[in-house]
Amino acid sequence: MTYLAKIGELTLKGSNLKEFENLLVQNTKKYLSGLNVKVELRAGRLYIDCDENDSQRVEFCLNHLLGITGWAKTTVCEKSLEGISKAVFSLAQQEVQRGCKTFKIDARRADKSFPLNSYQICCEAAGDVESIMKVDVHNPDTTIFVEVREKVFVYVDSNTGCRGLPVGSSGKGLLLLSGGLDSPVAGYRMLRRGMKIECCYFHSYPYTSEEAKQKVVTLAQKLSNYGITTYLNVIPFTDVQMKIKEKAPEAWSTLMLRVCMMKVANRLAKRCKAKCIITGESVGQVASQTIENMTVTEHFAELPLLRPLCGMDKEEIIKDSYFIDTYATSILPYEDCCVLFSPRHPVLRGTPQMAQEIYDSLEIDDLIEESYKKREIIKLTVNQEPQVKADEGCVEDRRE
Repeated sequence: MTYLAKIGELTLKGSNLKEFENLLVQNTKKYLSGLNVKVELRAGRLYIDCDENDSQRVEFCLNHLLGITGWAKTTVCEKSLEGISKAVFSLAQQEVQRGCKTFKIDARRADKSFPLNSYQICCEAAGDVESIMKVDVHNPDTTIFVEVREKVFVYVDSNTGCRGLPVGSSGKGLLLLSGGLDSPVAGYRMLRRGMKIECCYFHSYPYTSEEAKQKVVTLAQKLSNYGITTYLNVIPFTDVQMKIKEKAPEAWSTLMLRVCMMKVANRLAKRCKAKCIITGESVGQVASQTIENMTVTEHFAELPLLRPLCGMDKEEIIKDSYFIDTYATSILPYEDCCVLFSPRHPVLRGTPQMAQEIYDSLEIDDLIEESYKKREIIKLTVNQEPQVKADEGCVEDRRE
């Protein structure tokens, strides 16, 4: 059984195209480790040969593999007009059973030694099919593709891929992952840009429950479906949050919490060799996400702070969360620490200077350092159960 996947954005690369292609092949093999499969990339097409029993695992891989625009299960036939016509007609019969009444053929002749050109292949292969379906080149119910390469591949309309760049081609970022809708989508969008991600979650037990923590583990696991492997750092933040509640002006409590989170993120990002920090902030969505307050947060970041959702509204974010299968988990009724301690009238236009003064007055650095040292590290790999890791082992694994 052969699957064919089309690469998209990678074709725009120049002299380093081979690096991106090699990474795409490596990522595919990681998804399919343990299976008896053959993975090759030739002339803008990724091919996977596998046993029929492994087809479900291969299709899961192709549905989550970043760097391809679409994929299809193909029929491989002999390189002759008779072989092509027979394969096309067989697929057309299957499409008729699915209810299709109109069709067109899209042929590509990469092998110029083949005696017929693309138009002639379309005309000749359509002959038998016209006995069971009508031709409609503008709006067909189904399109049958024929690609004449070193072999001939025949398939129907391909499944949509995730597009983007292969994971690992754009370095590494640290994602501040909460249990909400936004941050998983932010992580996915940076994965699509080729970035490996590591996750950081702030847990305020008993004010946030173990169910809230498990919710975040599930979200990180779903992100690993696209990123192959990620780590979730669970930071115990109860003492820090209580200190903020005790000493910070109430209106500033949420903003101070974000400042303290950024302090931990700075330390963790350096530890895991991340080159940036990623958040799920969207301009104007909540009080802490005004331009002024976002400027305050950025003031305390020691690395570039990326906000991939900053120009998106909630409906767009929800649409993406459905696509990556995080919506149902994100809306589970377990609150994160940001929500539980939100002031009734938060500051809307903070300044870095005022924030620095309040932060200094908290005398909270020791608590932040203690929270960082007590973190729990969970390794999450696609198709595997979560594993709790010691920091030393985790750092070793992060060299992947």
